[in-house]
Amino acid sequence: MYIKVKRLIDLVVSISLLVMLSPIILAVYLLSKVFIGKEVIFTQTRIGLNNKEFKVIKFKTMTDECDDDGNLLPDKDRLIKYGLILRKLSLDELPQLINVIKGDMSLIGPRPLLVRYLPYYTEEERRRHSIRPGITGLAQVNGRNGLAWDDRLGLDVTYVDNMSFTLDIKILVATVLKVLKSDGVKEDVTKDMLDLDQERKFAYEEI
Repeated sequence: MYIKVKRLIDLVVSISLLVMLSPIILAVYLLSKVFIGKEVIFTQTRIGLNNKEFKVIKFKTMTDECDDDGNLLPDKDRLIKYGLILRKLSLDELPQLINVIKGDMSLIGPRPLLVRYLPYYTEEERRRHSIRPGITGLAQVNGRNGLAWDDRLGLDVTYVDNMSFTLDIKILVATVLKVLKSDGVKEDVTKDMLDLDQERKFAYEEI
């Protein structure tokens, strides 16, 4: 079954990439120390395989600047140009190769979402958690932030039903092209909030 082969591919490719990209990862780490601050790694609890929670890892793209009362400033005030560059080139995602090696994630699959969204899925949409979440996926190469919530989840389930080596290669190639063109990258960091009055109107929060 491909899902077993997929895990082997994930391990081989992610370990190889981690070694090959180590100079870039080190450079980003050191530059982040200069531009972002002392703490440069960001972790957040997400939902993975079989609804299991895990900590996704990435480079920070925002500073930890606070107001006079010690509260963090709004995201738009903490996102600096350096952070935007990391996002545009998807360099902030590189630490997720560790998540892949650990088995929390796959290279290709539905993006892992916040825990608070779990109660709002339909039974059909919950099937996105029947496989490991990915660093990139079908939704990310078909509109990314421009897609409506239902469309994104629908593409996630479509991937689950049609997962194959050929599809993974197509998604990988499309992802590289999108990164090179900075296509579909959302620079406005204003986060949509959950609309508790309308069950199906809640936001997708990109990591």
